[in-house]
Amino acid sequence: MDYLKFIFYGLIQGLTEFIPVSSTAHLKIVSLLFGFSDPGSSLSAIIQFGSVIAIFWYFRINIFNLHNRNSKKINNSFISHKLYKSIFISTIPVILLGGIIKLFIPGFSDSFLRSNFSIAVVSIFMAFIMLFADISTNKSITLRNHKYFQSLVIGITQAFAIIPGVSRSGASISMALLFGWERKDATQFSFFLGIPAISLAAIVELLSSINQFSTFPFLPLLAGLITTFFTSLLAIDFLIKYISTKGLKIFIYYRLAFGILILFFDNF
Repeated sequence: MDYLKFIFYGLIQGLTEFIPVSSTAHLKIVSLLFGFSDPGSSLSAIIQFGSVIAIFWYFRINIFNLHNRNSKKINNSFISHKLYKSIFISTIPVILLGGIIKLFIPGFSDSFLRSNFSIAVVSIFMAFIMLFADISTNKSITLRNHKYFQSLVIGITQAFAIIPGVSRSGASISMALLFGWERKDATQFSFFLGIPAISLAAIVELLSSINQFSTFPFLPLLAGLITTFFTSLLAIDFLIKYISTKGLKIFIYYRLAFGILILFFDNF
């Protein structure tokens, strides 16, 4: 039963971490729907490591080309020193907001914001934000010509993904689109922002609940991480190809339905 539960968590985490629908919300709501317990913030953060490894693996050639000074492909790589700086700038708000909450609001992960009602309302609100972003025009900004100020604002927006239902990728992609980014570049930038953001969240959560970590069964947890890795690869590949041509509409409709269904069933 432990293996089934952790593999289930891995499937949900991998499929929803990068798709703009909020993995935290789905880990709680879908788990309860299928009769599994809420994995909680600690286990959720640990399983997220599988998603981080998937990002590195998916973009390994681009990352290698940056560090290989003799590579002829470096000029064709969309990863540049400017991108590294932008990722650093975007990560600062995540560190600041996360640190403030961890230090001064220790019960945040168990607060009202993790309730079904809050997740539903936030999901519906984000659907409208994504709609405005999707229909915005002048999408001509890329990873090469973007401004550092845009990176900072995108980072601030991403930081609010600490609230279940917001979605880190949904927030960062939407803000980039509102600035006028091309869809593909906005999606790729969101993935790279996820490397430090998800890693830091997982490390902090792991350190703060080290005693609880020892209670997790090792092999089922490993199975969950492996499942997260492979499903994350599928989600990354799908999202880059889909959003580039189709936009966010399917996710907007899904989030609206998700939020409305939670409100409906939560009252019965």
